[in-house]
Amino acid sequence: MNKLIQHALLVPLISLAVGFTSVSVHAQEITIEANDLQINAQLNIASQSITDGPLVLLVHGTLAHNDMEIIANLQTLLEDESLNSLAINLSLGMDDRHGMYDCAVPHQHRHEDAMAEIALWIEWLKEQGVTQVLIAGHSRGGSQVAAYNQNPDPVVLGQVLVAPATWSAQAMAESYHRRYQKHLSDLIEVAQQQPADGWMPQPTDFIYCNQAPQVKAASFLSYYNPPQTLNTPDLLVEGGLHTVILAGSEDQVVRDLPAQLEAREFSNVEFILVDGADHYFRDLYSDDILDAILDSIDTLVEGD
Repeated sequence: MNKLIQHALLVPLISLAVGFTSVSVHAQEITIEANDLQINAQLNIASQSITDGPLVLLVHGTLAHNDMEIIANLQTLLEDESLNSLAINLSLGMDDRHGMYDCAVPHQHRHEDAMAEIALWIEWLKEQGVTQVLIAGHSRGGSQVAAYNQNPDPVVLGQVLVAPATWSAQAMAESYHRRYQKHLSDLIEVAQQQPADGWMPQPTDFIYCNQAPQVKAASFLSYYNPPQTLNTPDLLVEGGLHTVILAGSEDQVVRDLPAQLEAREFSNVEFILVDGADHYFRDLYSDDILDAILDSIDTLVEGD
């Protein structure tokens, strides 16, 4: 387990004083503590108890939230299959965050913070008696799930990664220049010159945010000059967790994902290219994600 996750697990967890022995609440928001922040998630109990069968933990993408279309659709589809689910909101450095991240809010979040928060939610689920978890992540959330699952808790059965993020320093520099007409290397140099807890010295083009008023230098470096690759295929572990990766044939966000995966072989990884789906697997394409989750549970639980 890496140091970041070890540190996060030292934080006391707050469990709601709610008994989960019977279905008294169909869906509810759960809040726990992470360092000095409250983080929240949407819990859907679709069976008699939170401990019935495997639970699916859902992780959203960049600057997004747990009520975005792809996540909300999946919770509904899982409910129809009597599968419990927990859709988390990554804090992104904000207390009790909901909805899309507002670019005007100071950015002091890091890509790697997600792994610690996933670990906290796994610990909370274990406190409730959950013994089997399948984790599904979308886009950047898929990359963050894959990074966490390099050293997963034993209750984690497997992972389903939907259009997970790809990354390379060259591709990121080219993308940044196309979007902002600036050389990323110049901004990285500025960030590296700031104090450990310093801010970028001026409004900064950051992720999807044009001229974000305040960006921590450490945040900028986390997304653009990371200590560990953010490229999902590089995070897969041969012989590790059962993994299903879905890509859409019409995805214009992670275009190189199919080529990267077809060039690699993992005994524990299944790759599915969904014809017609875009990055968000809208409408009936959500059924393809559901099928991958159900097939994974079949393989991992009923096949035991």
